[in-house]
Amino acid sequence: MQLFVDQLTNVDFSYLDAERGMVGETWWASALLDGALDEQGMICDFGIVKKTLRNWLDDDVDHRLLVPLNSPNLTISTSDDQVDILWNYGQGQSLRMKAPRQAVALVDAETINNDSIAAWCIEQLRPFFPVNVEQLSLSFEAENIKGAFYHYSHGLKKHAGNCQRIAHGHRSRIRIFIDGNRDNTLEQDIAADWQDIYLGSEEDIIGRDEQQIHYRYQAQQGEFELWLPTSHCYLMNSDTTVEFIASHLAQKIKASHPNSDVSVQAFEGVNKGAIASL
Repeated sequence: MQLFVDQLTNVDFSYLDAERGMVGETWWASALLDGALDEQGMICDFGIVKKTLRNWLDDDVDHRLLVPLNSPNLTISTSDDQVDILWNYGQGQSLRMKAPRQAVALVDAETINNDSIAAWCIEQLRPFFPVNVEQLSLSFEAENIKGAFYHYSHGLKKHAGNCQRIAHGHRSRIRIFIDGNRDNTLEQDIAADWQDIYLGSEEDIIGRDEQQIHYRYQAQQGEFELWLPTSHCYLMNSDTTVEFIASHLAQKIKASHPNSDVSVQAFEGVNKGAIASL
């Protein structure tokens, strides 16, 4: 007998890729449980399944940087409460992050993908389910987006929750309207410019040159530092909340369409975001 829960939650995170560097991502999580029926005629109560999986994914995957521990691209040092990561990728590029330990998920895998994360999560989750659950299967999939989208990473130092972590991200759609009409060309242009981008705040920069930008800030969870190639950064003169992102894009588009009504719908992961109209 099998019990399934489709799209029980979604996770927003960033991960390290051998070619792309730091990638912001959003996945739906679904679960399948094999087992015998208990005295209630159930494999496991749906309430327990959903609560257990959601809580664990929220705590251990969502809004973290996922790091493949077995990759030859990685150099890492850890302590009880700190992590220092150096990641080499692409054609001679590198990034570095120093952050509280809770800002990362150290995954026992060589690469980060849907299957490796599912396998790692299952191993961590085994103790949380009743003994009659013989097998737990997880699957992760990206939202089916018809139209433009981009992957971005960022950190929000003023946020009281986990958004304060300097390297977490999203896979997000973008919708742009000029005089009430959707402009697919502008959407594709923005998505191309921001593909695999890090959205950084000018005020968080403590060092920069043509090759690299060094960010640092103090937040409630501790001190965060990040070094990234300049070519992978887009800078804003504000924080990088989705509200500011929508406003920034609307102002940028309005400058080239001064006589038109401009509206930008910026998403943060799936089914949420902000709208700015000028």
